[in-house]
Amino acid sequence: MNAYSDTFEIKTGGKGTYEITEQVARVVTGTVTVFVQHVSASLIIFENADRTARVDLEAYFDRLVPEGEDYFTHTLEGGDDSTSHIRMVLTRSSEVVPIADGRMLLGTWQGIFLFEHRSSAHVRSIVVTVMGD
Repeated sequence: MNAYSDTFEIKTGGKGTYEITEQVARVVTGTVTVFVQHVSASLIIFENADRTARVDLEAYFDRLVPEGEDYFTHTLEGGDDSTSHIRMVLTRSSEVVPIADGRMLLGTWQGIFLFEHRSSAHVRSIVVTVMGD
């Protein structure tokens, strides 16, 4: 079985979801593992047809782990420091997707998204590893 790995970067404009399905699809054949190399952003497979589903998800996370609360002590990099790490733990740092006939077998309305948890813009490194022939 062959293995192939590639890396690309995503520039974010702050908190929110950024679809990366097309960038991942460029390097796939076999089974693909997508991994984000950061502790304040995560990866999700989520609805990609209607943007309002992601708006609801982002609003839910803002309510679930609110920024600026006085009970957070890890705030060296700002009020979103600890909250961004907690949000990452509640989601995932990697996703695995099967591949057949040269394409990812995502469902009809599924896409792969980087979920940025920091308020400011960042450049995030994404590692894509493909296993297969």
